[in-house]
Amino acid sequence: MLIPRCFLLFVLAALVFSCSQRNFDSAAEQAKLLRRDAEWADLATAGKDVDKIVSYWSDDAILIFPGQPVLKGKQAIRAYVEASLKTPDFKIHWVSEKPVFSRDGTLAYMRGTDELTVPGPNGAPIMLHLRGISVWRMDPDGQWRCVVDISNEEPPAASTVK
Repeated sequence: MLIPRCFLLFVLAALVFSCSQRNFDSAAEQAKLLRRDAEWADLATAGKDVDKIVSYWSDDAILIFPGQPVLKGKQAIRAYVEASLKTPDFKIHWVSEKPVFSRDGTLAYMRGTDELTVPGPNGAPIMLHLRGISVWRMDPDGQWRCVVDISNEEPPAASTVK
């Protein structure tokens, strides 16, 4: 009788462990997500491949940018990216940091800083300094995709009054 009980315990343990959540290595996923985000920033800076740039957002992504209507879904995002890249002197680059993950490792958020060059009120290029939060989701294909992208302008540097 000892062998069947040991076998039953072994089968039970195997079932419990096989049904548990996926192993999540936060350090490895942090490196993977930061690398993916940096690749995306480089593609956006180059401004040459709209399809590839847009592919980093999920199909149901939402973008909230200063002075812009809320953009929902890839069709609206694609139109925004295409128009931005056609804008004279347009340039964007960002750096994200410190991803924070959900317990199961399927969602993450991170903060970032952006430099955005656009035509100013008189037509001359101006650089805007933005800060933002992006929310990422691990999609079924195993890729991290941005689902929410929010940014606003940094406040002007504080002046020192003496």
